[in-house]
Amino acid sequence: MTQQDESDRRPITVRDAGWARRMARWLAGRGISPNQISVFSIVFAALGAAALIRGGLFMQHSAPYLVAAALCIQGRLLCNLFDGMVAVEYNKATPLGPVFNEFPDRIADSLLLVAAGYAAADPVLGWLAALAAALTAYVRVYGASCGLGHDFRGPMAKQHRMAVLTVACLVAAAVPVLPLGYATMGVAMAIIALLSLVTCVTRTLALCRQLEQKARP
Repeated sequence: MTQQDESDRRPITVRDAGWARRMARWLAGRGISPNQISVFSIVFAALGAAALIRGGLFMQHSAPYLVAAALCIQGRLLCNLFDGMVAVEYNKATPLGPVFNEFPDRIADSLLLVAAGYAAADPVLGWLAALAAALTAYVRVYGASCGLGHDFRGPMAKQHRMAVLTVACLVAAAVPVLPLGYATMGVAMAIIALLSLVTCVTRTLALCRQLEQKARP
């Protein structure tokens, strides 16, 4: 979810859930701004990253840390949900909303994915996943700057990356044997990195098609 106009919002079914609407109403009623919620997503990501690194260093005793990391990932996503709901549905958007909408997301993604690479004992894979994730966002934002709107297509958009990472944390916590734990995280990071690059390609191709159609008389 993002602090954007209704037509540019990421499609999220849970936004219509009663509990989500109640929570957004509570946050708005307490005077909490969408920008503050966006920044708080970095706090969840930093805590999740610390838990991932701690779990990776001591994989045989990592279950509590990996579960904590999974919870922090979901906390980050909830912040991404509520910042937009408070901004759009409760008219709390600010002129700096677009900045707070994008920058904390890039920081949160990088913290979690890089840390997951270390948890998988493969830092290069973590950095690659973080770079590919940033590129998917770059293509999306560039398309919007061309007047084409935000393209949230996958196969590895933000919610997909975080879903894969959450599942990997829980599976690794359930099988905290060194080879299996590292392999689980490694496979997850490889999937995220590879499919994020595929997402860059799919979004870029769609962007090129739209630009060509826009240029036609």
